[in-house]
Amino acid sequence: MHTEANQGHHGHLERKLKNRHIQLIALGGTIGTGLFLGSAGVLELAGPSMLLGYAVGGLVAFLIMRFLGEMLVEEPIAGSFSHFAHRYGSRFAGFLSGWNCVALYVLVGMLELTAVGKFVQFWWPGIPTWLSALVCFVLINAVNFINVKIYGEVEFWFALVKIVAVVAMIGAGVWLIASADRPAQSVSNLWAHGGFFPHGVSGLVMAMSFIMFSFGGVEMLGFTAAEADEPRRVIPKAINQLIFRVLVFYIGSMAVLLALAPWDRLLAQMQSGGGTYSHSPFVLVFAGLGANLAANVLNVVILSATLSVYNSMVYCNSRLLYGMATEGNAPRSLMRVNRRGVPVRAIVYPGVLTALCIVINYVAPARVIEMLMSLIVAALVITWVAIIVTHLRFRRACAARGVQARFRAPLAPYTNYACLAFMVFIVIVMLMTPAIRASALAMPVWIGVVYAAYRCTRARQSETVLA
Repeated sequence: MHTEANQGHHGHLERKLKNRHIQLIALGGTIGTGLFLGSAGVLELAGPSMLLGYAVGGLVAFLIMRFLGEMLVEEPIAGSFSHFAHRYGSRFAGFLSGWNCVALYVLVGMLELTAVGKFVQFWWPGIPTWLSALVCFVLINAVNFINVKIYGEVEFWFALVKIVAVVAMIGAGVWLIASADRPAQSVSNLWAHGGFFPHGVSGLVMAMSFIMFSFGGVEMLGFTAAEADEPRRVIPKAINQLIFRVLVFYIGSMAVLLALAPWDRLLAQMQSGGGTYSHSPFVLVFAGLGANLAANVLNVVILSATLSVYNSMVYCNSRLLYGMATEGNAPRSLMRVNRRGVPVRAIVYPGVLTALCIVINYVAPARVIEMLMSLIVAALVITWVAIIVTHLRFRRACAARGVQARFRAPLAPYTNYACLAFMVFIVIVMLMTPAIRASALAMPVWIGVVYAAYRCTRARQSETVLA
């Protein structure tokens, strides 16, 4: 009732996302920089055992999405897990999970725009990353200002390009491996160069935090619920397909990639540019095989995948802020929508922060990707813990009311506890990794800052009510 009243005064979102949009948007969050660029760092730490890491990480991500999906099917609204944390946890839980996710998606947006510059440099090394980031920032935000249907169409075609390209790449890779005249390309490359665990099990353990970064964004499917045409039908279908997407797009593509070239040789190629991973391993493999046309086409695909993820981040952040505003956890002005049903202010404000990446890339381009990745992993852990814990409380509330959820998460609450233990494990790995230790140590500081902001917000709201 509260939400409906607010929408009546400020305007409302429109249910214009069809089944095909939702299905492809779900893919948009799982195929992007984490797969095409972030896999380079994972390869250095784990070697071929990264395949096992992606399988474990994909299972955890799937379970977390089932927790969220169970709640979404019962209450398909704009705020997604921020709303659920607010309703089934506490007001501060909703405030924290919401603003942490806003920060997370701003960081992801910065990363994707930075990655755009790296991929453009595959063709034109002289173009600075900040310039490519600026152009794409303007174009993607312009698309989101039109209406949600246009966003859905753009994301549909972005995602379709990614799917077709990755499947084609896997097919072409299998053909190359099977070719009799290419003995260097073989499945034996997965274990013939130092073994499946070239750095031992500890190498895979140390790579797990970066592997989980790859799955960041799966939770953004929740923000489409308020604008989905048939949310109770299409959201379960999209979530259940996640595990198959992980098998095909992550494990399948990486297995083919590692069979086409020995992992240590591929790593040396990526490090040849001064110690940084400037190009996607996918592009380098095909370029190394002499398939220049394929490498160029693949770079186009990777570029579109990166833009797709940023497009989704802009959309999700605006809908999250809209939902938070209805709960009183964000300025109420963010509820205002234009005549096309677009929350313009909720797009503009995070966009201003995201634009800082253009400045960062101009001032210090060398370390931007590594820095952003480490901050994103920390924010992801907070977001996923919020979903896991909120789902436990949601289940208790349903039991108290005698309600049976329609899309029940498998083996809950045992899977909740298992996923919580895994999140603790990821934090420990972060603390053991010098490059991202600062991000793990910053997590309690960040929560403290958000809590201080929450207390200030509550105090201001109380003064307004008294006045």
